[in-house]
Amino acid sequence: MSDWPHDPDGEKGSEGMRKYGQAILAKKLDDEADFPLEKSTFVEAYGDHPVRLNHERVVSVADVMSEVEEESFEEIIDFHQAVGRAMRENGMWEITPEEIGR
Repeated sequence: MSDWPHDPDGEKGSEGMRKYGQAILAKKLDDEADFPLEKSTFVEAYGDHPVRLNHERVVSVADVMSEVEEESFEEIIDFHQAVGRAMRENGMWEITPEEIGR
C-alpha cells in the first residue's frame, strides 16, 4: 500500500470505510464556496489524498482527476457529472445500477 497523507479508512479518508469513490471527492468540496473551481486547484490541494474504490483498491485523487477531461467546473453538479463519467469510462466506478436495487 502507498504512503498516504492520512489513512484511507480514517475520518479524513473514507470515514471508516463507509464512503467510497466519488463520495470521498464530493466531501472535500463546498457546493457554494468552492465554485467555480479549476481542476488544477483541486488537484493541487488534494491530489495525494486517497480514494477507496472498493475493499481492496485505493487510488489517489490525482489518479481520478487525470481522467477528467474538463479543466474547470461552474457548479458542483458539473464536477459530479465530469468525475462520474471519467470514473465509469476508466474502470474506477465500482457500483453498477443492478447493485443499487439489491
